[in-house]
Amino acid sequence: MKWLLGILTFILLATQYRLWVGDGSLAEVTRLKRQLAQQQEKNAALARENRQLLREVRSLKVGTDGVEAKARYDLGLIKEGETLFIFLDSEEAKK
Repeated sequence: MKWLLGILTFILLATQYRLWVGDGSLAEVTRLKRQLAQQQEKNAALARENRQLLREVRSLKVGTDGVEAKARYDLGLIKEGETLFIFLDSEEAKK
């Protein structure tokens, strides 16, 4: 009878070891869920960035308004006949 109790105790401990420590353990499942949530956040941020870039590409392809706005913002270009005004902050004017 003692040997049966010993075998059953060993089997119980072996199954509990895998549950708490081995592959597929509760700790590993929790860690993987955290990693999954982090990766989903990264994917969502990249999807937002992709949508923004797609909107920008479409606006640049459709007409000159997008190209003109990009040139004005990035390169500081102005149209012929326009006057450019630059306003300095009071701190920049003192330098």
